[in-house]
Amino acid sequence: MPIHKILVVDDSKTELHHLSELLGKRGYTVRTAENGEEAMRRLADDKPDLILMDVVMPGQNGFQLTRSITRDPRFSDVPVIMCTSKNQETDKVWGMRQGARDYIVKPVNADELIAKIKAFD
Repeated sequence: MPIHKILVVDDSKTELHHLSELLGKRGYTVRTAENGEEAMRRLADDKPDLILMDVVMPGQNGFQLTRSITRDPRFSDVPVIMCTSKNQETDKVWGMRQGARDYIVKPVNADELIAKIKAFD
């Protein structure tokens, strides 16, 4: 399934703006959410083709949210890429165990991110 619509979940407005611009310039339709609650509303409104998920957020963190999304039959087919400043191997392993399909460390390298997204096309 080609990737067109991407949901970016991050509590940083700067990061949301940066990623939205980067993806928008490459032709993706981007929606954003600043926390888990908002992300779940966005998912229910308009199912994305892929989710970019931050880890460190107030309330429900990205690991918990990824687990909720990937175990929900309505959204289990939507790939999640963790997009976080947490760069330890244990964080990556834990993210993948929660259902993430890939993991990228901030600051994001645009070419690397696009390559990871295209891998799901």
